[in-house]
Amino acid sequence: MAKVKLTAGRVRDFRCPAGVAQAFLWDTDAPGLAVRATVSGAKAYVFQGKLAGKSLRITIGDVASWGIEGIVRNEQGNVVTHGAREEARRLQALIDQKIDPRHAKAEQVEAARAKRAAEEAQRTENERRQIPVKTAWEAYIAARRAKWSARHLADHQKLAIMGGTGVRGGELKPGALASLLQLKLPDLTQARIQKWLEWETSIRPTQAALAFRLLRAFLNWCEEEPAYQGMVSPGACTAKKTREALPKKVAKTDALQREQLPSWFGAVSQIRNTVIRSYLQVLLLTGARREEVAGLKWPDVDFKWNSLTIRDKVEGERVIPLTPYVHALLAELKRINDTPPAVKKLRDKKAESPAWKPSPWVFSSQTAESGRLQEPAIAHRKACAVAGIEGMTLHGLRRSFKSLAEWVEMPAGIVAQIMGHKPSATAEKHYTVRPLDLLRVWHRKIEAFILGEAGIEFEAPKQGVKGMRRAK
Repeated sequence: MAKVKLTAGRVRDFRCPAGVAQAFLWDTDAPGLAVRATVSGAKAYVFQGKLAGKSLRITIGDVASWGIEGIVRNEQGNVVTHGAREEARRLQALIDQKIDPRHAKAEQVEAARAKRAAEEAQRTENERRQIPVKTAWEAYIAARRAKWSARHLADHQKLAIMGGTGVRGGELKPGALASLLQLKLPDLTQARIQKWLEWETSIRPTQAALAFRLLRAFLNWCEEEPAYQGMVSPGACTAKKTREALPKKVAKTDALQREQLPSWFGAVSQIRNTVIRSYLQVLLLTGARREEVAGLKWPDVDFKWNSLTIRDKVEGERVIPLTPYVHALLAELKRINDTPPAVKKLRDKKAESPAWKPSPWVFSSQTAESGRLQEPAIAHRKACAVAGIEGMTLHGLRRSFKSLAEWVEMPAGIVAQIMGHKPSATAEKHYTVRPLDLLRVWHRKIEAFILGEAGIEFEAPKQGVKGMRRAK
């Protein structure tokens, strides 16, 4: 095997002779270093040595990538790159220490791979730590919305509103979660959530309590999702100090007493807005939840068979009787809803917006973003103030229906079915099936009782709608 001092020229001119698969040109300055040329024309630096009496050969690299000499060090003095001769000396030094260079090289490769993996993991972690809460919140809603009721989904959307100007020009108030959604996920610390909860509780305690429950469920979901796992401190919503900031739960007892009915109906009848006036009376006379009534659409009202289909948060939907007085209220709203505005008004409206058409909502609103009644509580509070009734809420009207039903000795199961309460006994759940006609008998009875106590004379119409008036 020829030995010469390798130079750039000799490496360049070295060829594999004809008739052989490969040939070697060995270096005199670095024992074990050679240039290997193959019949295909490829050339590479190789190192050959002996360990424990056995020969080993290692390919250093292509001659186009490796120089013969040339150690380059960084500012700290560490070798950044070096030539083939220096690499051969390094490999021989390992053999002298009874270390197999092939294993050492594998360990180096593994260490470099581990280093790259650690750097990639750190980069990914840094990117995860920049994820906005809003991004994770939207992913949470998209993942869970199929399992939620419309009301539960609406709660999530309402509490996340950022505020600003709505489509119709009205001002949107930021939801209770708006300030938190602008943070990064790691910023949702226990101290931050506690401070947020204390502030929200001071201005809107009921919404704050709801927002906290939804936030807690959201953070639990994040802990189960690989993309967001570990981003929020575990005790962010469970720490004692945070829970102490929650508004105390107090059972509400607001309900209309029998003797208050004349004052309440008298004050409500003075409300100029026909939609709100009718809404409040329907709320009391059906015992339904405020959003169940507000969410009624005209296909849900069956004037022919006198029934109401209500979107229920417990069972999905329920059908209850359309009692005579409620029938009259809704029939009047239907007449108003289906009547086009005055010709001139309609002409002006067409010039600035699409052609007029009736609203799909029973309790419609021309100013609300959704097109339906949104906040009747303001008018109700004013009416209660006029009537001298303090602390009466919209949900208190639902409570009133349940309380007043006892005056006519309405069976508890029928009250629960009309109001949409979940059955509490095995017989109710699996064996009692009440037809609409049976519900109608009792529902008409409670309506007649309430109207009678309120001093309202009403004759149930056989066909169409007849007038209603208050007793003198």
